[in-house]
Amino acid sequence: MAEHALRGTRGPLTAYEWPHPRPRYVALLVHGYGEHAGRYEEPARVLTAHGAAVYAVDHLGHGRSAGERVVIEDFEDVVADVHALAGLARAAHPDLPVVVIGHSMGGLIAARYAQHHGDRLAALVLSGPVVGVWELPGRLLALDPIPDTPVSPAALSRDPAVGASYAADPLVWHGPMKRPTLEAFVRTLDAVAEGGDVGPLPLLWLHGADDRLVPPGGSRIGVERLGGGRLTERIYPGARHEVFHETNRAEVFEDLTRFLDEVLAP
Repeated sequence: MAEHALRGTRGPLTAYEWPHPRPRYVALLVHGYGEHAGRYEEPARVLTAHGAAVYAVDHLGHGRSAGERVVIEDFEDVVADVHALAGLARAAHPDLPVVVIGHSMGGLIAARYAQHHGDRLAALVLSGPVVGVWELPGRLLALDPIPDTPVSPAALSRDPAVGASYAADPLVWHGPMKRPTLEAFVRTLDAVAEGGDVGPLPLLWLHGADDRLVPPGGSRIGVERLGGGRLTERIYPGARHEVFHETNRAEVFEDLTRFLDEVLAP
């Protein structure tokens, strides 16, 4: 894995590249709230083995990037940062198709990115995406102060090693959610709802049926609104929020790569 310094909308960002000697496509990984791109080492390795040059960035206020921790005042800034990451990837691989894979908050960012730039993408993949109806921001914004109740590691995966690694990770935010970010979530959920579908762009939706952080029923409303007629969905019984880190992740990766094979077929 190589690191790159990227000029972000609101400060310097740290980007990552998992290279491939002769890639057939580019994959942009868009991580979720409170975490960082380094947690996507395994899906990145799966994708490089599948033929991708993989890129990711630590969002503003996350991981090794600049900014007050987990404060995002406007998600359009982060969408612009992902576009800068895409520019880095396209400069290295100008003739390759690009797919965007977003998880959780990253699904919201990826969905908005596709609304802005979908005509330059080959596919959109949303994993446990914050789109549609998500009640948590409204509930927390009604409280003052916002309670210090961090994400429960057990909510991420049935694999206890995943939760233990998350809890011990110094680059993960383990504190309360912050009011500006919650307000930005509400605005961006509305913007994506009003932003129209992604037309003919192939869309894959992956979700754990037992996801309590981002319940699949609320996401379905947003995903079906986004899908322009080329929607593929995979809902995994028993799986929790992070399907790429779940006990059945081999099945998830197989579904992902099969979808990409169909999309990228000549």
